[in-house]
Amino acid sequence: MNIQEYISSGIIESYVLGLASAEERVEFDKMCELYPELREARTNFELSIEKQAFQNSISPPASSKDKIWSAIRQSTEKSTKVITMEPRQGRTTGLQWFAAAAVVLLLLASYFAYTLYTKNRALQATIEHNDSLINKMTEGEKIMHNPNVMVVNMVGLKGSSSSANVYWDSTSTDVYMVVKNMPKLPSDKQYQLWALIGSKPVNLGLFDLPESNVILKMKNTQEADAFAITIENRGNTGGPDLGQLQSMGKAKL
Repeated sequence: MNIQEYISSGIIESYVLGLASAEERVEFDKMCELYPELREARTNFELSIEKQAFQNSISPPASSKDKIWSAIRQSTEKSTKVITMEPRQGRTTGLQWFAAAAVVLLLLASYFAYTLYTKNRALQATIEHNDSLINKMTEGEKIMHNPNVMVVNMVGLKGSSSSANVYWDSTSTDVYMVVKNMPKLPSDKQYQLWALIGSKPVNLGLFDLPESNVILKMKNTQEADAFAITIENRGNTGGPDLGQLQSMGKAKL
C-alpha cells in the first residue's frame, strides 16, 4: 500500500473526528502499528485542533483583578479607622463593619461572576469554532467519498516544498482543496489556485494558509487539464506570476 496516498485520502481527519466507520477505524489502528509516519500524521492533526482551541480562549482583562483588590483594600482601610471610636459608639462601629464586609463580599462576588462569564464566553467560542471545524470535515468526508470527485495530487516543483490535494467534481464543477504543506507567506502575499485549460490559466481563487487541514472551497470550473498554485500579491486581479509557480498536478479524466 502507498502510505502517502492513504494519508491523503482523508482517513486521518475521519478517524480523529469520529466520522470513520467501525471497519475503517479497525483498519486505521492496524495501519498505525505498521507505519510510524501515519501515527505522526494523526498526532499532528490532533495537536492542530487542540492548538486552535487554546488560541481561541479569552482571558479576563489583567487590570480587572487589580482594580477589584484595590477597592477591597480601600474599603478595609476605611472600616479600620472606625475601631478608634469611643466604646459608646460600638453599635455604630458594628454596623460599619457589617457594611464594609458586605462591600467586600459584593466585590468578590462581582469578580468571580465576571471571571465565570468570560470563561463561559471563551468556552462557547471554542465549542462554536470546533463545531464549525467538524461541519467542514463532515462536508469534506462527503466530498472525498463522492464517486464523481477526482483527487489531484499537487506536488512541489523544483525549489518548492508546497503540496496540496485538489478535489474536483467534474459533474457539479465544484473545486475543493486541502493544503498539506505550504510555507507561511508575508502579509502582503497570498497563494492562488489556477485551472490550466489548454495553455490558458483560469483563476480559481486566492487563499491564505488555513489554521488546520480543513477543506477550502475554491471557485468552480467545468474544465481543467491541470491545476497549479502560485504566490501572488495580496488581492491579485491579474494573471499568474509564473516565476512564483509552487506546485502543479495533472487532471486525468
